[in-house]
Amino acid sequence: MPLREGQAKVLTDDEIKRVYAVAGAGRTGKRDTVLLDFSFRLGLRVKEMASLKIDDVVGDDGHILNDFHLTAHQTKGNKGRTIYLTNKKLRKNLESYLDPRVGDLNRHLFKSQKTTFTPNSLQQVFKRIYRKSGIKGAKSHSGRRTFATRLIEKGYDVKSVSVLMGHSSIQTTARYISENPVRLGEMVAGL
Repeated sequence: MPLREGQAKVLTDDEIKRVYAVAGAGRTGKRDTVLLDFSFRLGLRVKEMASLKIDDVVGDDGHILNDFHLTAHQTKGNKGRTIYLTNKKLRKNLESYLDPRVGDLNRHLFKSQKTTFTPNSLQQVFKRIYRKSGIKGAKSHSGRRTFATRLIEKGYDVKSVSVLMGHSSIQTTARYISENPVRLGEMVAGL
């Protein structure tokens, strides 16, 4: 399905593997891998990622939480939502990334060398990773669109996906989901 003007590309499984390989190989590999996890495995926007503090994802005991709440201030449209940190790969990557950083729970989760990220500077990080991966049409929102599309392809209902995305309407979620011609053919073949 052709992308609408300005719409971020939904990545294939092979492209996702390539992006993770490129991100993990760099000097900031642990951080960039977790950024990709928060995009592809949680469906977060760059604004949401930029706002996160370590204590959003780590409890007082130093362990990664099973879930946390994004406040209305952190999200688009002033609609808070619960984020579930239950994916095993994400938890492993996050634990590895956080290990030396847990001492100060009030610090931002994602930082560049000298400062905290803004949504725009995080967009540039994603742009660099996608460029190095050789993937055209991918943007910081590609992870979020891929997250929604993959959940629907796995058979989850659009209402539940809408809740995870923080959308007020399933019509908004439906616009995120990319049609997969291979899957459509398989559906018809299975009748």
